Amino acid sequence: MKYKHLFFDLDHTLWDFEANAKLTMQELFHSLNLKEKGIDDFDRFYNNYLLLNEKLWEQYRKGTISQNDLRFKRMWLALLEFKIADKKLAMEMNCQFLDLLPTRTILFPYTKEILSYLQNKNYCLHLITNGFEKVQLCKLEHSGLTPFFKEIITSESSNSIKPKKEIFEFAFNKAAALPHESIMLGDNIEVDILGAMNAGMDQVFINYDKIETPAKPTFTIYSLKELEAIF
Repeated sequence: MKYKHLFFDLDHTLWDFEANAKLTMQELFHSLNLKEKGIDDFDRFYNNYLLLNEKLWEQYRKGTISQNDLRFKRMWLALLEFKIADKKLAMEMNCQFLDLLPTRTILFPYTKEILSYLQNKNYCLHLITNGFEKVQLCKLEHSGLTPFFKEIITSESSNSIKPKKEIFEFAFNKAAALPHESIMLGDNIEVDILGAMNAGMDQVFINYDKIETPAKPTFTIYSLKELEAIF
């Protein structure tokens, strides 16, 4: 067996961030009466939020904004798109969103089945996630994924962030793993795949959106079930 340690990403790889965030936003849309406050088109509001969230996460990964800035600004800027300059509402949305989101349980198809399959084949399964410690542990607990993973490495616990080499080295140390016997499985080319390449480990690019990329991952798959052909 070439690989012993399999390091998974969580959001957008196993845990369906878009679907879970949409459910949560819909709940806030109704409970906080956002329609009456001027948001006349939920889908436009939600799609704006997703774009803003991705841009702000990119800034956070580069170290140009703080965790609190990221959390507040994605709500504040999404409201501003509808000309709602209400800081109190943005803060309330942020608090409720962070309370509700981690309790959502929508996973990508075949997530638990493939984790059981890999566990039964005696692979050591771990997570490397850029998400915040408390939030990610809560997601894992509610969606029933905690028992599958030996080590859970977050950007907070490692004091680093993907794609930086340090978070992968921290993960190797924590899991007592060597790069050549490890493989990274994730959905993001820059963060997961190029980060892992730079850390000297092989990669599985989980390409749900079927995007074209100049990068050459070790493996590319389009659904989790395809992992059975690799492992």
